[in-house]
Amino acid sequence: MLNDVFQAALAVADPARSLAAHLPVRPAGRTVVVGAGKAAAAMAAAVEAAWEGPVEGLVVTRYGHGTATRSIEVVEASHPVPDAAGRAAAARILALAEGLGEGDLLLALMSGGGSALLSLPAEGVTLEEKQAVNSALLRSGAPIDEMNCLRKHLSAIKGGRLAAAAHPAKVVTLAISDVPHDSPTAIASGPTVADPTTYADARAIVAKYGLDLPASLRHRLEAATDETPKPGDPRLASAEYRLIATPQMALDAAAAVARKAGVAPLILGDSLEGEAREVAQVMAGIASQVRRHGQPAQPPCLLLSGGETTVTLRGKGRGGRNAEFLLALAVALDGLPGVSAIACDTDGIDGSEDNAGALVLPDTLARAASLGVDAKARLADNDGYGFFAALDDLVVTGPTLTNVNDFRAVLVV
Repeated sequence: MLNDVFQAALAVADPARSLAAHLPVRPAGRTVVVGAGKAAAAMAAAVEAAWEGPVEGLVVTRYGHGTATRSIEVVEASHPVPDAAGRAAAARILALAEGLGEGDLLLALMSGGGSALLSLPAEGVTLEEKQAVNSALLRSGAPIDEMNCLRKHLSAIKGGRLAAAAHPAKVVTLAISDVPHDSPTAIASGPTVADPTTYADARAIVAKYGLDLPASLRHRLEAATDETPKPGDPRLASAEYRLIATPQMALDAAAAVARKAGVAPLILGDSLEGEAREVAQVMAGIASQVRRHGQPAQPPCLLLSGGETTVTLRGKGRGGRNAEFLLALAVALDGLPGVSAIACDTDGIDGSEDNAGALVLPDTLARAASLGVDAKARLADNDGYGFFAALDDLVVTGPTLTNVNDFRAVLVV
């Protein structure tokens, strides 16, 4: 059941199935495709399969997430910390946009991971400085909207700057959402949409998390000389934005599979945020209430949720936010009978590891104890990967070539 609902969530977010219906009308002039994100290569291939007429362009995706294309070039680069390959690809993408004119179309393909992959530092900012900021943000526990606010104000391409560069060409963005509330400004840091955040907001985030920025970056944030395009900017007047897959679509597809199997689905939210271990405590409480009291639903019941939790690193272990969530869930459930769970990143990579996520079963803690694996100690060390690897309960899919954020399902029978 758990694997079936996860596979249904992946299938509905597959660009090969979802993209063609959202393509715009062919323009009189050139069609140039650009893109960034973990699904960018698969989206480019889907465009080529459905587009009538010549198409050209360049997309950048994470290492290992490429796929074969004919006329749209695919470049692979580093995620979550940007590298020189991503910087070079972003510079070429910006140049493609700047070369367009009236009657041309810039078709932008954006998906989760695009912010790190589309990394073109602003004037006066080095790649090494951007890398240091990204690493600090990942360690800070900041939610994605705050991370992206700072990224936009250190970038030459994010926060609407790509669409502004393409003016007066028409810009149509096709996006796969991996962010809370499906906000276009947050997906890949919104390179083709107006940015409502400011340099002042970016400075507040630096202060909130005590980020130690180089003097040059602090000076840029204080100077605030080239603010991102804001709502109402005439350069973005002809830009359109179309969502082709979202976390809610994935949850709905999983719920349909559960109903067919005679299990009542309960979707708790598509954009749950917070510390992974704290979200796990809440989920464990709900599962316990269902199991013991038949509220808010009678078993068999499937508790579904999406959204990106965060992990504040305290230990030296391995594991992404889904492994952290599941390990905390197992500890909180304490072997409660009849409760099992899956949590996976729909891109196939949990954090920076080689697994999508893992499974929790009613006997997880007992099996761990029999192997001498201390669940609470592993959780304190942020070592969810090591814990589930010892039990052979990691979920390994490889890159899925899509990304609608994290998928969590807790089955109560």
